Amino acid sequence: MLQLDVSLARPGFTLSVTQEFASSGVTAIFGPSGAGKSTLLRLIAGLERDAKGRIQFGDDIWQGPGRFTPPEARGVGYVFQDARLFQHLSVAGNLRFADRRARGLAGPGWDEAVEMLDLGPLLARRVAGLSGGERQRVAIGRALLSRPRLMLLDEPLAALDAARKADILPYLERLRALHALPILYVSHDLAELARLAEQIVVVVAGKVAASGPLAAVLADPALAGVLGARGAGAVLDVTLVRHHVADGLSEVAHPAGSLFVPLLAVPSGGMLRMRFAAEDVMLARTRPEAISALNILPATVMALADAPDGVAVGLRIGPDAAQARITHRSARLLALEPGTEVFAILKSVAIARTDVANDAKLDRTTAP
Repeated sequence: MLQLDVSLARPGFTLSVTQEFASSGVTAIFGPSGAGKSTLLRLIAGLERDAKGRIQFGDDIWQGPGRFTPPEARGVGYVFQDARLFQHLSVAGNLRFADRRARGLAGPGWDEAVEMLDLGPLLARRVAGLSGGERQRVAIGRALLSRPRLMLLDEPLAALDAARKADILPYLERLRALHALPILYVSHDLAELARLAEQIVVVVAGKVAASGPLAAVLADPALAGVLGARGAGAVLDVTLVRHHVADGLSEVAHPAGSLFVPLLAVPSGGMLRMRFAAEDVMLARTRPEAISALNILPATVMALADAPDGVAVGLRIGPDAAQARITHRSARLLALEPGTEVFAILKSVAIARTDVANDAKLDRTTAP
């Protein structure tokens, strides 16, 4: 487990974080621009230093009173937004640089890294001729071949367009499954994080505003002002039941009921992760009839909180927490209070497979 107790002052800004991070899986670090997310990663990597702070990874104290482990001795793989590849080397040269330096250390080998990231066709190419997505795959491969104990990814997809993001996300899913390697993943794109992360730490103005399981944090109405109507919502685990090819739909099962999404190239029985935003949920006191929406689930109101753009309504949908965002007028008309039984009408959802697959996509799709 990674444990932090750090404080770093800069003109007009102070980062002050005391936090424990999970020992495996992906932990998202989310927050607005300027919140201190990248600075936090730099402290963990040893690229910034807090003279009084403490950073401990497992049994190793990387920073403490009178102690400071230099970056190269921490076993951290760091992937930046701009890839930072060696321009004078080929793809293979970039990878070999890390591989040679880490020889003898436990971790993924050359063949595993090249196959996982599909780098074989790129090995002979020069870095200057790569696309943005290809450059990031090479940067991830180079970081992996350093045999890291911890991976830090600092907005690795921020410079890519939507199509290139869709191309590279499956590779990041593969990375998530590798050797239970702990990964800290910085992004301001919650749709991206909902696909990859199990835990989330929300950083605002240099401090941790919330942390915990991603699904619980996104559904917490008390965080309405931090997450926004597009960030808040729900993440549900569902199972693909069957395909309705004639209708162009796939049916998925959730404990609260069946849902329909645009046709997926996924075998029946596969597990998927579904996400929807709070602003894409309508609420009704009775189940609506003669309506085009197919995705309607029974829910219970758990809590209400004021939000910058209305009322954040915390819901329980089957075993899962969720959130809807409605106007004050709608909340009054529906006479909502904790314990009220309602129906959640989902206007749009995002779907991604939770296992490793090249055909996984997280294109935001309109639910029928």
